[in-house]
Amino acid sequence: MRLNIGGGMDYKDYYEVLGVDRGADEQSIKRAYRRLALKHHPDKNPDDPQAEERFKEINEAYEVLGDAEKRAKYDRLGASYRQWERTGGQADFDWSRWASGAPGGVRVEFGDLGDLFGGGFSDFFDTVFGGPGRGRGAATSRPRGRDLEQPITISLEEAYQGTTRQLRLNGRSLEVKIPPGARSGTRVRLAGQGQAGPGQSGDLYLSVRVAPNGRFRRQGDDLHTQVEASLDQAVLGGEVDVPTPAGPVVLTIPAGSQPGQRFRLKSRGMPSLRNPNQHGDLFAELTVRIPTELSDEERQLYEQLRKLRGGS
Repeated sequence: MRLNIGGGMDYKDYYEVLGVDRGADEQSIKRAYRRLALKHHPDKNPDDPQAEERFKEINEAYEVLGDAEKRAKYDRLGASYRQWERTGGQADFDWSRWASGAPGGVRVEFGDLGDLFGGGFSDFFDTVFGGPGRGRGAATSRPRGRDLEQPITISLEEAYQGTTRQLRLNGRSLEVKIPPGARSGTRVRLAGQGQAGPGQSGDLYLSVRVAPNGRFRRQGDDLHTQVEASLDQAVLGGEVDVPTPAGPVVLTIPAGSQPGQRFRLKSRGMPSLRNPNQHGDLFAELTVRIPTELSDEERQLYEQLRKLRGGS
């Protein structure tokens, strides 16, 4: 639900978006978010052009209501808005009280929704909780400092687990968290840490690059790898170790498995950036190790096998 504020900015009712009461506890909010995110995920609704926008709106609502500090600020804003509404809303809503980006404020936010879905969070979110502050009253006549960008490289294992980087900015040491599920193109924003300006400072964006990994090939949140089996394992079936970012797991391959055959290990891939509890899959492609050196006994057995199968 969107309610116009002062003719410019839209107030967004995040409780209505998630379908929960204003007094809902943390677990109720989390359950509602997971249910709606699963229902409206674009991958599950390829023929519904509205699912993408709905999914972004659900993520934005949970970004606020799932964070105690953001939720407290949002609740204060909501109470102020409702009081303004009861007065008839004759004068413009005092938006400047709620605009983010005060000098000295540091906020670390992350996401690659722009890459995935063609846009990030709403103007309302950016204005209240960080960002350029495009809403009515958020900007002043004094120009804002320029945004800066700094590339950083992490390993696939760091992208899987999440990691941190130490930065030295404006005489201060900051520990920046890189979330699990980050991929090349993910941007981590440090609000107010860009170039200083006569008004508020710009933001600093850390542009993430995930280094290539010799063991895994990444495709979205799915991973692809190869697993080797001996000839007898491929023929008779057996157990092989499959590498995963969390450590090796045992895969049972059936008798008669063929080179190039793929096996799907559900939820063994990368965590989702927006929901780290949700993982992609891992696909293991089978390669078969052919023996190059045989003992006399092994050669005799292979000769017998060839005769049994009608070979010359």
